Amino acid sequence: MNSNFFSELDFALVLVCLVAATGSVWLIDILFFAKKRQETHVINLKKKLDEGEAPDFDEPWLVGFSKSLFPVFVIVLILRSFIIEPFRIPSNSMMPTLLTGDYIVVNKFAYGFRLPVLNTKILDLGSPQRGDVIVFRYPENPAQNFIKRVVGIPGDKVTYYNKILRINDKIVPQEDIGLYDGYGSGSMMTGAMQRKETLGTVEHNILMLDQGFDNRFIYQEVVVQAGQYFVLGDNRDRSKDSRYWGIVPDENLVGRAFMIWMNWDPKDGLSWNRIGQSIQ
Repeated sequence: MNSNFFSELDFALVLVCLVAATGSVWLIDILFFAKKRQETHVINLKKKLDEGEAPDFDEPWLVGFSKSLFPVFVIVLILRSFIIEPFRIPSNSMMPTLLTGDYIVVNKFAYGFRLPVLNTKILDLGSPQRGDVIVFRYPENPAQNFIKRVVGIPGDKVTYYNKILRINDKIVPQEDIGLYDGYGSGSMMTGAMQRKETLGTVEHNILMLDQGFDNRFIYQEVVVQAGQYFVLGDNRDRSKDSRYWGIVPDENLVGRAFMIWMNWDPKDGLSWNRIGQSIQ
């Protein structure tokens, strides 16, 4: 299955619109109405005090609403666009690393700062490395966010055939660690072959089946070009990834997944043992 998640609603665009709307109301009020309203308030205040009445100050509800929420919207926009962003995993294509129902946190500045909505990089802080688990906008439908593992970086020749991954003509090391014993919604993969794979300095577990999508994958070699990345799902025979729809361009990067902050399994509910786990 594909790891497309979150709704197709562009939440960043919604936040930008809310910041612009509330900020505009507040600014217009400051420039054109606040001073006059303050002068009127002073006059009315003196009058009410002279008459022994309790003073009040009527501020338009829209202005008060905008002044209260503008800072909140700005903070959320900054955090979500440049620092961290939460996502939920709805499928099993990254098992056993990520399970259906995992809520993950993504580092948004790992690969540079990008403008919200436009997704234009304004500051380059690094690039994905082999073994990174990344979130990106699906090349065939950028409205969807996908999550996969980087196996090929610019300059690499990647070959995947007969369940064997080669990078630059060298077989990526794998070690059999027994059959997978899943729980909850992950029980669907119980009995799959589980292997420990080493990509550079990153060790992670992958799953394979005797038969799967891989058997329909025709042999080919892919040379990853500059600004491109070749990605695979850890559940190798249940993941549609770069083997099927091609590479991920740099402009589609969202960030690096680094932690599971909660898991709500569709079958078993809350899984306490996954809370706070780092993503390798």
